[in-house]
Amino acid sequence: MQRTVAIGLILLTVGNLFSAFYDVSVKWLPDDANAATFLLVRQVTAVLMLLPLWIKAGRPGTSHFKLHLWRANTGAVGALFLIIGLMALPLATVSSLFYSAPLMIMVLGAVFLKEKITPLQWGIAALGFVGILLILKPSELELAGIAVLVSAFTFSLNQMSLRKLPSTEAASLTLLCYNLLSLPLTLLVALSQQLAGLSWQLLGVALLSNAFLLAYHWFCVLAYRRAKASEIAVAEYSGLIFIVFLGWLLFDEWLDTLSWVGAALVVLPTLCLPAIAKLMKTRELKAQEPV
Repeated sequence: MQRTVAIGLILLTVGNLFSAFYDVSVKWLPDDANAATFLLVRQVTAVLMLLPLWIKAGRPGTSHFKLHLWRANTGAVGALFLIIGLMALPLATVSSLFYSAPLMIMVLGAVFLKEKITPLQWGIAALGFVGILLILKPSELELAGIAVLVSAFTFSLNQMSLRKLPSTEAASLTLLCYNLLSLPLTLLVALSQQLAGLSWQLLGVALLSNAFLLAYHWFCVLAYRRAKASEIAVAEYSGLIFIVFLGWLLFDEWLDTLSWVGAALVVLPTLCLPAIAKLMKTRELKAQEPV
């Protein structure tokens, strides 16, 4: 394994631990909390937390304003839908659905970044989407489940677009733009709901969740700039393990049998992909050896 890929995998795994802590923190919101209000407060506090880091980095600028603007606003839409899902569904269900994102990253990497995808990888992607259907249970379909899938899709687009940014751009600038440039949209949505649910408890949860989320995004920025998305996207699944454990430990939440089967179809084939690919390559090399 190349050193850059190994580093990318480690960075992404650590980032997903912080992502799991973020999901848990949303569960601590007060009962009357509003998703849009929480997102607005979270982004405002995120900007305030990031400004000192940006200043310390020498107030770097960017020549990719349009890309940052696009990432920020699609990211805000995805974040809003994820919060809605977390407020309505068990953590394990949300995570099982959200971790379809690595499959989407793999497919989008082929479409937009022209990364090579093997027939085996396409087959794994198909299995993963069958797993999503099992988790969603179309006969019992909830809008919150669809919201999580929309969030996973926007997340995938955002991770893909990180490859378009230069590796020399400061991570503090990338994160600041991600939160700052979407504030007008978030404010508009929150005002349309009259800032419902605004409270000191919501502010406290927002500060805590920001610490976790900013750490996650920071590690993602570092990881996806060091390796191809299709090479390290498998590490995103580590978060599913973290969140299922935390959901069981803190909230006594668990998946039913059908959902476990669906989660297995989403996660296990991709986890096994490197070993399968290595085995197939070894067999091909042996077949080419002279008798």
